[in-house]
Amino acid sequence: MRYGQIRQYDIANGEGIRTSIFVTGCTHCCYNCFNEEYQDFNAGKEWTQAETDLVVSYVKNPNCSGLTLLGGEPFQNGQGLLPVVRAVRGAAPEKKIWAYSGYEIDDILEDELRSALLQEIDILVDGRFVDELKDPALRFRGSSNQRIIDVRKTLETGEVVLAME
Repeated sequence: MRYGQIRQYDIANGEGIRTSIFVTGCTHCCYNCFNEEYQDFNAGKEWTQAETDLVVSYVKNPNCSGLTLLGGEPFQNGQGLLPVVRAVRGAAPEKKIWAYSGYEIDDILEDELRSALLQEIDILVDGRFVDELKDPALRFRGSSNQRIIDVRKTLETGEVVLAME
């Protein structure tokens, strides 16, 4: 897995002060994507155990509300992200994990590896960015088709449960 950046303090991509991992690689190629440079699977740096250890230390900080995964496409980097997310979950189980994806939740659930990563997530912002539906007033999403989903409640009930509008 490769990544474009790790932000120790991020207030734009989820509730509270978060640590964010921007993975590289995405085949969705949404028009006017805000991270077009991260669509290339060869962009950025190679992820190592040192990065996992660093992210865990950031998330364990009492001022950090949790971890956010974005990029690129986190669910096209599941094999690399799964051990990272599990390390964070093990070290700080009370912290919320968010993920942004161009996939809709039903598409994620249809794939074994993507579904395994989803099982570790608390909040999913799903759906491709649609430039015609862009709305700067939206909280934690770029276009109005995207949903902020409470993954735990959704998996329990079998129905999509929104975490917030």
